[in-house]
Amino acid sequence: MTETWLAKVELSTVNRKQAEVVVQLPRELADMDGRIRKLVQLSVSRGRVQVNVSLEATQSAAASVRLDAALASSLEAAFTQLSGLLGREVRPSAADFLRQPGVLAIGSRDMDPESAWAAIQPALAEALAQLAAMRRREGADLLADFEGRLDTLDKLRRILADAAQERPLRQRDLLLKRLREAGLELDPADERVVKELALFADRCDITEELTRLDSHCAKFREYLHATDPPGRALDFLCQEIFREFNTIGAKANAAAIAQTIVEAKTELEKIREQVQNVE
Repeated sequence: MTETWLAKVELSTVNRKQAEVVVQLPRELADMDGRIRKLVQLSVSRGRVQVNVSLEATQSAAASVRLDAALASSLEAAFTQLSGLLGREVRPSAADFLRQPGVLAIGSRDMDPESAWAAIQPALAEALAQLAAMRRREGADLLADFEGRLDTLDKLRRILADAAQERPLRQRDLLLKRLREAGLELDPADERVVKELALFADRCDITEELTRLDSHCAKFREYLHATDPPGRALDFLCQEIFREFNTIGAKANAAAIAQTIVEAKTELEKIREQVQNVE
């Protein structure tokens, strides 16, 4: 009779940048590791996936009792020989046969790999389908979270742009104040003051950084709605956005701007944490 099996497949995932599949199988089916790994990698391109496979025999493959006829015959012959030595008949009982190791063996039939695979494959496909459905539900929640945080970054970027425009004027007032405190009265239209302010404005100009920030955030939104898995691209964009904020903080050295940069980096860090959940 063909052996049949009932397969149980459990999948668990952990966030990870690269794809890693770990398969736990019955020892007799170790050669199926590659088959299972290949199917999982077709569905999951990022994260650590733990696959646990267990098999339970159905009635046709259930435990059976096997008799070692040769060993039983040898045992009976030994009792016959003993009867001759004692001069009286000595017959073995059922308990004598049971006590002898190997005469009766109870165990399951050998596991046929193809019969086992016929049970494992649909169970694995169902588990992967459930995993995909769960990820879609989580993805919808993540998308809403990303959109909200990107809106916050846009607001902070506009605050930085407004503050940067006012920075040269504040620097002019600060410079004139320090000159007066030092006993040096200069006309704000003095060429030396104008030149110093022009150099400062050039050093603290963050127009390029703000433009790139706007571009990165727009690209981030585009990837969120892409059909291909965007996880690695989003991770890279987070690094680029972080770099732009760092540059802005270094260029536009001011307390108000520094505080806005801290808020932006805090929001970005939350985005980076969630990006690890994106395939």
